Amino acid sequence: MPIISRFYGIIIAMYFNDHNPPHFHAKYSGYEALFSFDGEIIEGELPKRAVKFVQEWISYHKPELEDNWQKAQAGEPLNYIAPLE
Repeated sequence: MPIISRFYGIIIAMYFNDHNPPHFHAKYSGYEALFSFDGEIIEGELPKRAVKFVQEWISYHKPELEDNWQKAQAGEPLNYIAPLE
């Protein structure tokens, strides 16, 4: 599970050759959720405050997420994405 970003205790990861639709995993304090690149939770849950942080982060990094998804599907190394500050 390559970690592609960390901020405010939230770990963002993407798996190689993962299923569609394009998504990433966000983990925080025992919670885990799968997010689409539009900021919607596909599966799982996070506390509301963590969801807002993740959605804000997506708004800044959607093109980088899409690029990493393509790399993950091809089995290529993923780029680290800047954290939310």
